[in-house]
Amino acid sequence: MARAYASTIIDAPVEKVWGVVRDFNGLPNWIPAIAKSTIEDGLAADVVGCVRSFHLGDGTHVRERLLSLNDADRSFSYNFETPAFPVTDYLATLRVIPVTAGDRSFVEWEATFEEPAGERGKYEAIVSRDVFAGGLASLAITVAKAETPAGARRWKGRRPAKVFASTVIRGAAKDVWPILRDFAGMGAWHSDITKMHMLDGKRSDQVSGVREFLFGEGLLHEELLHLCDRTRSFSYRINKSPMPWLEYVAGARLYPITDRNHTFAVWTADWDASANDDVELIPTVHNNVFLKAFDTIDAKYFGGGK
Repeated sequence: MARAYASTIIDAPVEKVWGVVRDFNGLPNWIPAIAKSTIEDGLAADVVGCVRSFHLGDGTHVRERLLSLNDADRSFSYNFETPAFPVTDYLATLRVIPVTAGDRSFVEWEATFEEPAGERGKYEAIVSRDVFAGGLASLAITVAKAETPAGARRWKGRRPAKVFASTVIRGAAKDVWPILRDFAGMGAWHSDITKMHMLDGKRSDQVSGVREFLFGEGLLHEELLHLCDRTRSFSYRINKSPMPWLEYVAGARLYPITDRNHTFAVWTADWDASANDDVELIPTVHNNVFLKAFDTIDAKYFGGGK
């Protein structure tokens, strides 16, 4: 199965970007090659199941069905009802994620599909480059001229995690991942962490392994819960800590930024603690643990500077 993919960073908050792309009938507003789009059967553009009908510059008629729309995580998915290319089983998703360091937006557009026999890779390249990358470049231009929708909120209800930290690292995801992947390696580059090592002789890539370290003068144990090379992600829980929290679970994930060969990095955490304790814990973890970790990797290994 082929996978087309493109991503970018847009210098605008997610509320503004989502305000443009959320309109399933709004492609002509940000893709110049599409002159007109209509939603069939008189339905609204945010009715899941609606079909948008439009023509490409060469006259090709395309129909796409909205399969999901999520205002909470700012994403939507759709398929081909009348394909733009001779592919089958086409499923596409567009997603917008906030960059908390700088109040920008990470936007990714991807699709999976089957290509015709003998044309492997052809349409994967075309969709990635001409449709997705080209579309995102046009989106950035449109967003720069757009207004943030009145009453827009960063989170619809509760945040996706108590701490949501994200930034850009000036290295390719394939190069950042080996650094972050080493579950016992953080002591070598985070200035507040010392004496980090794995307990009981376990490897740093062994799920269930526990790392022990000092954060300042506090002793912590953290257990690796999952590690995935495909999604470049891991998660862990704290088993021992001097901090006033319970049920602490956190994780990080890396996304490639395809138009500049950089990395979009996200680190989240949830725990139980009193509201008074969280006043200090939340900004400390966001700024002094997660963003500091990403910024240190950026500066130490890729010559970046925030």
